[in-house]
Amino acid sequence: MKPFVETPVVSHALALHIVAVAIEEGAKAGLPVAVAVADPAMALVAYARADGTTPHSAETARRKAQTSASTRRPSGWMPDPLAAMLPAGSGNLLTNIKGGLPLRFEGTFVGGFGIAGGAPDQDAEIARAVLAAVGADPLD
Repeated sequence: MKPFVETPVVSHALALHIVAVAIEEGAKAGLPVAVAVADPAMALVAYARADGTTPHSAETARRKAQTSASTRRPSGWMPDPLAAMLPAGSGNLLTNIKGGLPLRFEGTFVGGFGIAGGAPDQDAEIARAVLAAVGADPLD
C-alpha cells in the first residue's frame, strides 16, 4: 500500500492570473465581478472582486468555485431536488448557481473557479471566456 497520494492542484500563480483575466472579462461584459479559485480539496487559492461588485457576490463566487472543484463539473447541472438540498447538506459550501467551472489542463484536473456579479447565465458566459483565455481544456 502506498502511504500517500499525489494530487495535482492549481498553482497560486495561475489562480492569480485567472482572477485578473476574470475581472477583465467581466469589465468587457460591463459587469464588476467577484472571482474565486479553489483547489480539488475546495481550499480557496485566490480571490478578488472588482470595484462595485455586490457584497453577496464574494460568497457566491467562492461557493461556485468549491462546487466545481468538488464535483469536477460546471455548477448549475443538478436537478431541482438535489440542488435544493445541496447547501444544507454541504454546510453552505456548495451551490447549484451557474458560473463555476472545473479547471483542467492537458486532461489533468487541478481545481475549479467561480464568477459572480451578473445573472447566472452571464457569469457562466464570462467563466467560459476565462477558461479559453487562460488556455484551460474546453468543457466536454
